[in-house]
Amino acid sequence: QVQLVESGGGLVQAGGSLRLSCTASGGLLSNYHMAWFRQAPGKEREFVTTRSRITGAILYPDSVKDRFAVSVDNAKNTMYLQLDSLIPDDTAVYFCAATESEILSRTPSNYNYWGQGTQVTVSS
Repeated sequence: QVQLVESGGGLVQAGGSLRLSCTASGGLLSNYHMAWFRQAPGKEREFVTTRSRITGAILYPDSVKDRFAVSVDNAKNTMYLQLDSLIPDDTAVYFCAATESEILSRTPSNYNYWGQGTQVTVSS
């Protein structure tokens, strides 16, 4: 089964940028729908983006659309999340996730595999 490891989090000022990475081992990213979620203290895990393994279609919620961008480098078996124009409300632990399901989902429970998360903190 696939293992996922995130990296790239850190502390950044509002308006700044970060690029998160999610590197897979034990399986090819191209075999999974891939997603990013985030979780702030005291809040539920929140959908950030998902990318279809079949069509390449990408979904974003309105809260991050036009500021965040997901991409995949199949040669490196790595998924990226570019975070631009960051705001304090983006502060959270960011998780990458994968599913073998044929359904492209915004729901965390539909994802089978998870990384350990990387902390993003945006100061005002």
